[in-house]
Amino acid sequence: MGARLRGYRKDAGFASGKAFAEATGWAESKVSRIETGKQNASEADLRIWCEKTGREVVLGDLVAPLRHIDELWLEWRRQLQEGAEKRQTRSLSLYKRTKVFRIWEPNVIRGAIQTASYAEAIFEKAANLYGTPADTEAAVAKRLERQVYLSAGNRIFTVVLGEQALYSNHGGAGVMRGALDRLMNVMSLPRLSLGMVPRDAPLGIWIGHGFAMFDDKLVMVETYSAEMSVTAPGGIETYMKTFELHRRNAVYGRPAREMIQAAFDHFNR
Repeated sequence: MGARLRGYRKDAGFASGKAFAEATGWAESKVSRIETGKQNASEADLRIWCEKTGREVVLGDLVAPLRHIDELWLEWRRQLQEGAEKRQTRSLSLYKRTKVFRIWEPNVIRGAIQTASYAEAIFEKAANLYGTPADTEAAVAKRLERQVYLSAGNRIFTVVLGEQALYSNHGGAGVMRGALDRLMNVMSLPRLSLGMVPRDAPLGIWIGHGFAMFDDKLVMVETYSAEMSVTAPGGIETYMKTFELHRRNAVYGRPAREMIQAAFDHFNR
């Protein structure tokens, strides 16, 4: 953020931190500390900075991460140090207050539509990777609690999976057949749309990573090392556009069922 603010200052014609300090009434050392990242800017500081540099339009993008700085990037080892159940419990409140869900996942079946056996295989892999407690049974139970929201209230779920998600083997052939049968069943839910992106579909954007959007307020991105929260309006807009491009590449209804059935037949063999 400091480098970004320095760029705004220079673009606005303030050649030095001293000149900008004079314009704002701040100490020159404050300008320097903010630009070098040694001091966090407050919301009031950002508002003044944007006013003085003519960048009011980006104020929202600067303030959003400032408000959630401790939540933006959470390492999995830290989140799971007492087991996965607590992390799953925190998700329940987010699901409860969300009305519109948009989920893109290229190579795994997403949590809200997993079976217990599939979720168990995922949690066990995570515990092995991070060296954290394997409270698998409790974590699975909390994850499955999310599924009540698939039919509760007027929530809307739009889920798009890559074809690879049907074949990524978590738990063996029997577990995969159960997971694929579950996908067939959720397609009949009235407020859930499930699309599949064929592996040879002409893509509007590269496959990239999976993410989940909660209304138009939060995007959760999972990497191997950490979980990232996107709250800045500009970032959310980019993910909204990305989701729409994946959604347009997907097939629905009978073609999607045929893809799932082909994967089921594969694991039957």
